[in-house]
Order: sequence, then structure tokens, then C-alpha cells
Amino acid sequence: MIEPRLQPPATKDHVSVAHLPAFWYIACESSALTDKPRAITILGTPLVLFRTKGGKPGALLDRCPHRNVPLSIGAVVGERIQCGYHGWEFDTQGTCQLVPGLCTEPEAKGRRAERYPIAEQDGFVWVFMTPNVDPDTEPFRFPNVGDKGYTTAYRSVEAQASVHATIENALDVPHTAYLHKGLFRGTGEPNEIDVVVSRWHDRVEAEYIGEPRPEGVVGKLLSPSGGMVTHFDRFFMPSIAQVEYRIGDENHILVTSVCTPVTDFHTVLHAVISFRTRIPGALVKPVLQPLAMKIFGQDAVVLKLQTEAIHRFGGEQYVSTELDILGPQIWRLMRQAERGEVVPVDEPVVKTLKMRV
Repeated sequence: MIEPRLQPPATKDHVSVAHLPAFWYIACESSALTDKPRAITILGTPLVLFRTKGGKPGALLDRCPHRNVPLSIGAVVGERIQCGYHGWEFDTQGTCQLVPGLCTEPEAKGRRAERYPIAEQDGFVWVFMTPNVDPDTEPFRFPNVGDKGYTTAYRSVEAQASVHATIENALDVPHTAYLHKGLFRGTGEPNEIDVVVSRWHDRVEAEYIGEPRPEGVVGKLLSPSGGMVTHFDRFFMPSIAQVEYRIGDENHILVTSVCTPVTDFHTVLHAVISFRTRIPGALVKPVLQPLAMKIFGQDAVVLKLQTEAIHRFGGEQYVSTELDILGPQIWRLMRQAERGEVVPVDEPVVKTLKMRV
């Protein structure tokens, strides 16, 4: 008898990928932007970033309108970027200012390069991913950077995963007791705590109430004497994850991660970690950074495997419980924004639940 061939569960080709161009994304650190053109990709769109001789940043579509050659192979000449093929020059607004050998004026509508709004803030270069507009919003500001008593560390890492999967992972509590066992949680008896989830039109927050200091190396490093925790996980549109811990009056750590979608399943995570501890920050930082990178390394492996499985099966098939606290909420906000269905609210939608950690 021939056994029937098993078929994988139907996935309907669904993937949790939303395209949100009307927002600011981090392109690179400010120190990485020089007078040499820099090619980057955000939301699958090739861009060229450059800094003029006067220090002004520019972001254009990485395609010369003349013959489609990437502008990133060119050079910065004064306050303009010069195409490496025929020498056409464009300013930071995308206006063609020079066509070598042309006897008439170089500026013409068809000769413009698409420009993207660009800003520098908190040590990063941000790009607004709708071209040729003047946005009425500013990039996200990182809390506690430069504040008295705080030490700040910066890290940029990559994940072979969608923005949604990357953010859900960053804000997911249950997996830490297994994937990061010994580093963060998973070494003691679980405790029942309350969770209050509040969702606005542009953000969602989970507050964990009654949580003792997490067992593991990181928790002991931040608060050797233990104590109860004030713990918040937050998501801000379009792609910002934030984790906050306060342990007692002296210990405070805030990890804010801006996730930039390079393509649908390639995300760059720019993390800013600001902390204040009883132990001097100069002593904590050299120990905390490698631990944080080890934790993210474990996450990166799982996210890559998750992405490979999604591609193998032709899409996602998720089964969630109430413990999947923020992932479904985040996806709802992303989809509403993608469909243009965002309605500002003053008061959040609130729900409570219990979980064991």
C-alpha cells in the first residue's frame, strides 16, 4: 500500500510584511556619512547618501536620470554629487546643476533626481521614505541620551527577518526563559504577574506588574541585591521597539531599537542602550555590551530559521495565545497604517491578563 504524501498546512502565501513609506527610518550612523557617496537600501529602494563639502547631508534615488547609472559610483564635488558616467551634478534637492558641455540651462523637470527628506539627530542619519515631500514630522528622539548619571551604548546589528518578526522578538517575554536561559531568565521558579496592555493609534505598551528581578547574568549585573521590577515593553510606529527596566531607585535601563527594513526579510536594528546603575557605568558597559550581543546573536539565529521556514512553506501559519502579547497588536497598527485607516485617539484601548515568568 502506498502511503499518501503529506501536504504542509495551507499558508495562503501570507507574510506579516507591511510597507510604510510615510515614516522616518535610520539610514546609518552620522559618523558613517562622509563626502564619499554611500549606497544603502530602505524598503527595497536603492538610495545614495552623501555629505557635501559644507557638511550638509543629502539623500537621492540611486539612479542618475540621464542613463540609469547608480549615482553612488560617482563623487561629491563641492555641494553636489557628480555622476561617474557623464558628470551630471545634482544638489541635495535633486536639482541638476550641471551637464558638462551643455550650452543651455541644466535644470529641467525631467533631469531632476528624486530626493528624499534627510535629517541628523542623536548621532544617526534618518531618511523619510516618501520622495520629494517636506514631512511635518520629526524623527524619533532617544530618551536619556546625555542625561546626567546615564551611560549610553550604541549597536547596529542585522536580522534576516521581517521588521514585524524582529520587533515581536525584541518585545517577547516568554521566549527569554528558553532561548536565553541563564543569561536573562529561566533559572528560577516562575512567578505569576499581571500585564496591562494599552494600545493607541500609533503605539502599544505592556506593563508587567509584580515581576521580581529576572534571574540570570544580566539581572544580577544590573541589580546584585535583587528587588522588584518596573518593566515596560513598548512599540512606536513604524518600527521602534523599547524595553524599560527599573529595579529599585538606583537602577534604570532603557533599550530603544529602531528597525530599518532593507527588504521584506532583511532588517537592520539600530539599538541605543542608556542605563544608570549603582555600579559605575564605566564598569558595567564592558560587561553588558558582550552579554547583549550574545543575546541578540541567539535571537538572530532563531529569526533566520523562522524566515527560512516561512519561505519553505510558502507563507506563515501562526497560532497565538494571550501570551503573545504585543505581536498581534503591532501587526494591527502596521496594517491600519498601510491601509490608511489610522484614526487618532486620546485614550488607549486597555486590557489586562496574567502570565507566568
